[in-house]
Amino acid sequence: QVQLVESGGGSVQAGDSLRLSCVASPSAVSANCRGWFRQAPGKEREGLACININTGRIEYVASAKGRFIISKDNPKNTVYLQMNDLKPDDTAVYYCAAARCSGSSTTLVPRRYDYWGQGTQVTVSS
Repeated sequence: QVQLVESGGGSVQAGDSLRLSCVASPSAVSANCRGWFRQAPGKEREGLACININTGRIEYVASAKGRFIISKDNPKNTVYLQMNDLKPDDTAVYYCAAARCSGSSTTLVPRRYDYWGQGTQVTVSS
């Protein structure tokens, strides 16, 4: 059974940084795409970044480029999301997810993901 556990959320001030972590169970090894998503109240779930853990290929949504950085540590079964210069609009529940992607591909489409973590709250105040 694949399990994903996020951590690192919290309440910060605008301009601060946070690093989210997502630890996957060993059974997730075949789900080679690991993505970060967020969902704010009343809004749809939004894909932010995806990394293919086998090839290192990365995809970002346009709004995340320049402030958010996704990375991986395969021996630790962990994917990170470094978030810099946080803004109040970044307030949301952040989720990591895992999907089986072909080859070196990546995806930011939520319905492509089979496994989801429980989410971690990020609150940014002005």
